[in-house]
Amino acid sequence: MTIESRDTLLEFFQTHLDEMVEFTRWLVEQESMSRVPEATHRIAASFGERLASTGADVELVSDPHFGSTLRARFNGARAESSDDKHLLVVGHLDTVWPLGTLAERPFRVDEDRAYGPGIFDMKSGVMLAAFAMRAIKELSLTTRRPVTMLMTCDEETGSHFSRDIIEDEARTAHTALVLEPPIPGGTIKTARKGVGEFELIIHGKPSHAGNDLRSGISAITELAHQILAINKLNDFELGTTVNVGVARGGVLSNVVAAEAHAFVDMRFRELDEGERIARTMMKLEPVLAGARLEVLGGINRPPLVRTEKTAELFEHARGLASEIGFELQEGSVGGGSDGNFIAAFGVPVLDGLGVDGAGAHAEHEHILIGDIPRRASLLTRLVETI
Repeated sequence: MTIESRDTLLEFFQTHLDEMVEFTRWLVEQESMSRVPEATHRIAASFGERLASTGADVELVSDPHFGSTLRARFNGARAESSDDKHLLVVGHLDTVWPLGTLAERPFRVDEDRAYGPGIFDMKSGVMLAAFAMRAIKELSLTTRRPVTMLMTCDEETGSHFSRDIIEDEARTAHTALVLEPPIPGGTIKTARKGVGEFELIIHGKPSHAGNDLRSGISAITELAHQILAINKLNDFELGTTVNVGVARGGVLSNVVAAEAHAFVDMRFRELDEGERIARTMMKLEPVLAGARLEVLGGINRPPLVRTEKTAELFEHARGLASEIGFELQEGSVGGGSDGNFIAAFGVPVLDGLGVDGAGAHAEHEHILIGDIPRRASLLTRLVETI
């Protein structure tokens, strides 16, 4: 990369910075909670119209219960590549924020920070993708291979609808660039833990707590035993964590609880470890005589493991960042993303390529406006050179 080409990209994004912030505002102000299909369909359709204006072939894959996932294919000017695989650029359009949050916390700019629900996770990353492809077109740049952009609609709730679409694209992908937010400070992600989700249902026997306590079987007492057993599955040295995040049961204090439920989150670094914990969860046995257990769920996302190919990809990105003028670092996190599904197919994945900031899923969620030009330049160079 020459100094002239580096400066051209940085100048392009610096010149369009106000427009990029305004585009981010436009995305933030389209509230799109995962569980509201009309909302995710609406933002996918409107964003797809913007991409189509840059020459993309846009398709919406819709479901009445989940909304729409957007798939856009870019087949502009290309240099020769050694194979026919495509570059996959991945993000999600849904957020965790309920409709109406924007009225309480509207988009705002305070010095170098822009705030708004979903701005860090990950509507600013969606914006970067749109402007990277626009720069490639307007600056007459070439890519080494076809580019497919995939924006899912239910990532925050586990990508249960989008997973088949993601995996279909992964089968023919050379590399995947995931536009999730970086680790605060700008560190990109080359590894993520896998994720498991379980529901534990306990069936007991009701009775009158005052008159006939001993004839009942308390599902809540059984639940307490099971929570303690589940907590023992944690192995922090291996990076395995198991958390009972929600527990509920019973109807009244004077009734022995006939039923109780627990919802369990599991995180793991290696697939074998995740499968071991999942088998253990499925084999949980009741402690109280007469109690009965049901365990539903399993592994939702495989781990995104840092492989030799991932390491090579990171070194390539770090070199590009150095040419642009900043130092790129890598890290691993416990949260999953759509990149986990792609990595399971042996595809090298760079995750966390969005705009630096902080506060994902929190009220202080924000991005650093000054980081936008260099992040956009890095993404554009990656799309050009992979």
